[in-house]
Amino acid sequence: MDEVDRIVSAWRHERPDLDVSPMEILSRVSRLAKQLDKARKATFHNHGLEVWAFDVLSALRRSGEPYQLSPTRLIGEMMVTSGTMTNRIDRLVSAGWVSRHPDPADRRGVLVRLTEAGKQKVDDALAELLVLERELLADLTAPQKRRLTELLRVLSTGFEHDDEA
Repeated sequence: MDEVDRIVSAWRHERPDLDVSPMEILSRVSRLAKQLDKARKATFHNHGLEVWAFDVLSALRRSGEPYQLSPTRLIGEMMVTSGTMTNRIDRLVSAGWVSRHPDPADRRGVLVRLTEAGKQKVDDALAELLVLERELLADLTAPQKRRLTELLRVLSTGFEHDDEA
């Protein structure tokens, strides 16, 4: 029995007229998300990064050689305003982790490119994060991990479609 079981049990006792079964899943997801967020922040802090910086550097790293994207693409991936993205890019340029370059396909456009220092920074942070995430999932068997992945994909796909509307 965990804390969520105790909470759900108490609600069932106090409000037997309500179906509190969603809490059995979503309260655990919420608690796990908080733990993961805390662990990620600590990992990124160890590497001198904030979560937003890791997110931008990761988007560039995942884009493949030459590790560059337009600010518009970054805005789409990060779901932030153009002003916020400009500020973030400025800060990453100052840190030496990205650089700006003219977009050869658009005279007025610019491309944000990951520097070698930025590539090393995100690669190191990702490697440490994955060790931590494997530890967080260590109590699950391989089949349990695959099943949980499938179930969470079903749930999150519904949210992704809602976000697009």
